[in-house]
Amino acid sequence: MIKKQITIAIDGYSACGKSTLAKDLAKKLSFIFIDSGAMYRGVALYCLQNNLFDADGTPKQVEIIQALKNITLSFQLINDKNCLLLNDKNVEELIRGTEVAAVVSKVATIKEVRVKLVMEQQKMGANGGIVMEGRDIGSVVFPNAEFKLFITASQEIRAQRRFLELKSKGIEAKINEISSNLAERDLMDSSRKESPLIQVADAIVMDNSKLTREEQLDCVLNLVRNLV
Repeated sequence: MIKKQITIAIDGYSACGKSTLAKDLAKKLSFIFIDSGAMYRGVALYCLQNNLFDADGTPKQVEIIQALKNITLSFQLINDKNCLLLNDKNVEELIRGTEVAAVVSKVATIKEVRVKLVMEQQKMGANGGIVMEGRDIGSVVFPNAEFKLFITASQEIRAQRRFLELKSKGIEAKINEISSNLAERDLMDSSRKESPLIQVADAIVMDNSKLTREEQLDCVLNLVRNLV
């Protein structure tokens, strides 16, 4: 437990364990956990459900921008699990599927989508005492966060982690397809024009390829406690 209600920003690539770390850290510190990636997945799910992609998978940008006014996103604790609500419906399981994973980075490149969600994220964390993870938290959402962390891991480890995550949920997937999807998302996330994934200069970099969940948490807790 720490007394100061700081903002903790965690960025990094897909399947690096950002969400797991952020959840564990928030619980230990009695902070609020906000999964910004889930919010983008929520918008992507809405687009899938409302046929807002062309036949080749390209987002119908004009229609998506117009539809943003119809999208509300919030988080709710359901059975001790932090769940995303899309227009008041629990979609936590739906947004974790491979179909959403295949298109979420495409939706996230749309400037108006990012503007809407960044504003909502900033409102959620206006009073501090939060742990937020994503790809532009330390660079765009909370550039003045007191603690910034950039998480990375090897491609092989990340693909294996995502494979096991999907398997535990009963979702069938091939590890080579997962690896290919991660590589595609990495390129899209780091090269997009709007709020690309970058490692900001004042972020602490952690490669967790060889760390257990417990080792990673202990390491970050010590860093946070030394800071404040």
